[in-house]
Amino acid sequence: MIKPHGSDALQPRFVYDTVKHEALSKEAESLPSLLLNSAAAANAVMLGAGYFNPLSGYMNLADALSVAKDLKTTSGLFWPVPIVNITKESGIQAGQRIALRDPNVEGHPVLAVMDVQAVETVTDEQLRDMAKDIFGNLDDGHPGVQTFLSLGNTMLSGPVDVLNFSYFQSEFPDTFRTAVEIRNEIAERGWNKVVAFQTRNPMHRAHEELCRMAHERLGTDGIVIHMLLGKLKKGDIPAPVRDACIRTMVENYFPKNTVMITGYGFDMLYAGPREAVLHAVFRQNMGASYLIVGRDHAGVGDYYGPFDAQTIFDEKVPAGALDIEIFRADNTAYSKKLDRVVMMREAPDHTKEDFIALSGTKVREMLGKGIAPPPEFSRPEVAKVLMAYYQSIDG
Repeated sequence: MIKPHGSDALQPRFVYDTVKHEALSKEAESLPSLLLNSAAAANAVMLGAGYFNPLSGYMNLADALSVAKDLKTTSGLFWPVPIVNITKESGIQAGQRIALRDPNVEGHPVLAVMDVQAVETVTDEQLRDMAKDIFGNLDDGHPGVQTFLSLGNTMLSGPVDVLNFSYFQSEFPDTFRTAVEIRNEIAERGWNKVVAFQTRNPMHRAHEELCRMAHERLGTDGIVIHMLLGKLKKGDIPAPVRDACIRTMVENYFPKNTVMITGYGFDMLYAGPREAVLHAVFRQNMGASYLIVGRDHAGVGDYYGPFDAQTIFDEKVPAGALDIEIFRADNTAYSKKLDRVVMMREAPDHTKEDFIALSGTKVREMLGKGIAPPPEFSRPEVAKVLMAYYQSIDG
């Protein structure tokens, strides 16, 4: 199986030893506390789960600026997006040991214990520089920019020991998996080479076919559908609905033991190309040899070109920086001529009229009215789940 990024074996920051876990949980109750924002909490979950291997904790300002500008830490580790704990709180001192509390769970339980190595002030100018590098713009309307610039001006750096996986394990017990667990399951299934599919949406026929194409063309042993379970922007479909859609599709349309359905605990950044590279890093950490990167991967609105998330791998990822490879997907649509979903670049003899294409807006309108999209666009079983959801919110 493919090696993790930056080390020979995964080094998750979750405390698996039960004696240490109990002692740390007890100690945390007497430590000074910091209530995290959701972005920092999601970073802690990903560190704990081994997805952000080989990082041991939150980056300091020098590393964050270097990663934002040059996609590497000051020590030279390739990394595409700063992993930071930026806060509005003051009063925390370097050298302190603090309990990090979860903003997303009632009662704010301790999520992790942190050894604070540095407390640094981040200027508004530095925040804007990083945001421009990460998101490619400084538009207030961009949800990622909006979130990043609202976190605060105090950066805390240092290693963390993670004690739980926030709400992800309890709310998504059948879906949430750590990088450690996914690697173990890949091995248990006897797979060596797998392709990962990233999604924050329900999967329509085009997504299903992309997975099938990649699986067949790359000769992989299996497909890991890996869905984001954290916070999204308003209007995106909630994780339980997406989960139900994906399970319905896989059960009905894929052979047994070809697909693993899993999820990870992270908030969507909407950082387009940079987030695509981050997706590749943590898919390598979970054991995937390939990642499908499609049109407008991790994008939002019209902020990125349709294939910027593919070209960044040619332009900004140095040779040998990652072992994982990407499967470059084109626009897909149902071909009336061929009676199947195709990548449009592979059908040069087709005209626009030969394809069935629907906008997301049009599909949402149909679902809200209880009208199933054409079977060429969405499997009827999946459409049924989506119609029930849209009618419940419209009603």
